[in-house]
Amino acid sequence: MKLDILAFGVHPDDVELSCAGTLMVEINNGKKVGVIDLTRGELGTRGTAETRRQEAAVAAEIMGVHVRENLGMRDGFFKNDEEHQLQIIQKIRQYQPEIVICNAIEDRHPDHGRSSKLVSDASFLSGLRKIETALDGVAQEAWRPKYVFHYIQDRYAEPDFIFDITSVFNRKVESIKAYGTQFSNASVNPNDDEPQTYISTPAYFDTIISRHKMLGKRIGVEYGEGFITEKRIGIRSFDALIQITT
Repeated sequence: MKLDILAFGVHPDDVELSCAGTLMVEINNGKKVGVIDLTRGELGTRGTAETRRQEAAVAAEIMGVHVRENLGMRDGFFKNDEEHQLQIIQKIRQYQPEIVICNAIEDRHPDHGRSSKLVSDASFLSGLRKIETALDGVAQEAWRPKYVFHYIQDRYAEPDFIFDITSVFNRKVESIKAYGTQFSNASVNPNDDEPQTYISTPAYFDTIISRHKMLGKRIGVEYGEGFITEKRIGIRSFDALIQITT
């Protein structure tokens, strides 16, 4: 299956938190969209690799993505080296996306920035035909995505562009809440006896809502997701712009 957009997240829930709205809008626009999680999130304080696998499957259903895979890299200890780059290259060549979306360039969690560089480097190397990869014993053709975009995570970064996600925002919230082990605590779930973490409090979830509102306000809509681009974006018509006075 050829995809139009392939979104990478180093942990299950990264995509939901940061770019699920954009993916759902593009699916509504007829695009083929996939998600690849690099790790199982097994080092997370709350939940287990298995519960997060189940939650990711539910979130994928909510988002409506056409494919979701997990590469099973070691949470916290994967490297940006040849072995891991080749895993990413194989997937890029398999799905041949026009656009790759990946983690924040720099963030609170060191995995985010490291995976961002890993996917970015692999996206370029995937276009070099002398790097040989195969899938099910069949040699793959070189493929380089036209764009690599980085979403914004915990630490704020000034976006190069903002995507209007107002029409799907409620579903985006549902996809995040699918990760009940990560975004729940005793104040909202009396049966929750897991340790409280940086992201498990209602206050953290409120900041997610506020961030999307703030980004939306900047382009004259209710909710938005911000992205950083590695190269300049070209347009063929001003009709593609959101033409709202701000």
